[in-house]
Amino acid sequence: MKHFYLSILIVLTLSFSIQAQVESTLVDIGGYQMHFNIIKGKGTPILFEAGAGNDGSVWDNILEKIHKVTGTTLITYDRSGFGQSELNPNLKNDSDFGIKNGIKELETGLSKLGYDDIIILVSHSYGGLYNLLYANKYPKKVKSVVLIDVTLNNFWNDELLKMRDKNVDISTIPKPSGDYFLNANYNETMRYARNIDFPKSLPLLNIFPENSLPGLPEALSTRWRKLHEELDDNKENVTNIIAKGSGHAVFQDNPSLVINAIIKAYSKTLDERQQNELLQKTLDNAIELSIETKLNNRSEQDLNTLGYTFLGNEELDKALEVFKLTTILFPDSSNAYDSYGEALLKANRKAEAIEMYEKSIELNPENENGKMVLLQLKQK
Repeated sequence: MKHFYLSILIVLTLSFSIQAQVESTLVDIGGYQMHFNIIKGKGTPILFEAGAGNDGSVWDNILEKIHKVTGTTLITYDRSGFGQSELNPNLKNDSDFGIKNGIKELETGLSKLGYDDIIILVSHSYGGLYNLLYANKYPKKVKSVVLIDVTLNNFWNDELLKMRDKNVDISTIPKPSGDYFLNANYNETMRYARNIDFPKSLPLLNIFPENSLPGLPEALSTRWRKLHEELDDNKENVTNIIAKGSGHAVFQDNPSLVINAIIKAYSKTLDERQQNELLQKTLDNAIELSIETKLNNRSEQDLNTLGYTFLGNEELDKALEVFKLTTILFPDSSNAYDSYGEALLKANRKAEAIEMYEKSIELNPENENGKMVLLQLKQK
């Protein structure tokens, strides 16, 4: 077992010594510049949309790992007034800088870069509204969307917007700036987005955490969570994933979950042969991410969540790999063996499942669920 662990560490070290080539580009949008970062590759490009107040750099910690597996083009950018992107000097009124203008600027930038055809969208928080508007405008161009605790278009009703007005004083925000214009147009953006929905045929992977936005009153936090839970009600195109133990920035709290979710979305654009090749790369990537999790002293809960994500998506081989590795990295965890036992049962590997449940109970004699499952298995 020690040799296995060491060999994976060597693979991990080598793989991360190879840096993806990031191309930093300023694009003339019409007398002013917008900043894009691009990791070039082959296949359906993936565009990442940051949350409110953030620029494209928030995605930096996950891009290389996604590119390593998919080999496709990854695009991040700074909305105007954020990061290295400039504001349009020709616009005069606050309302001119609204989200409709933001979509127009994005369209121009992608077109000039040559990425205005088929694409996959990924977004966080407020960026989800950009994904919503873009997908609604170009339903035939967008292959799928990965939403990461996004602002849903039905969250901000008029009552909540009035409450927000009482608590947000935009006169304290420097002008002109992207942050100022975002807040100046916030209410209008939310009212506009209410009447727009994602195309019903478009695959949506909706990831949201147990713990919602920090600082929200309990009632609003409950509303946020409830709307996310209801997003997949009677909708075959929507898949919900709860990121246990994560906060609002799931891609930072549980990067392995988000990385593999995006890889899964990308896999749907491939033929069967390409999917099989990607599967092996994904398994290798999952193992490396798991090792990295251990080395960074992250909670085993991240791995457990990743395993159950694979299990819920009926990707049993991946789930077994992750749960097995969790028992190696956390040999004193009763829960690790319990989860691995559950996956082995689903794979019809009864004898191995019994062994895992016995080990789990040995480590935690109060594991009543494990005892019940073990009893049922031995009676059959």
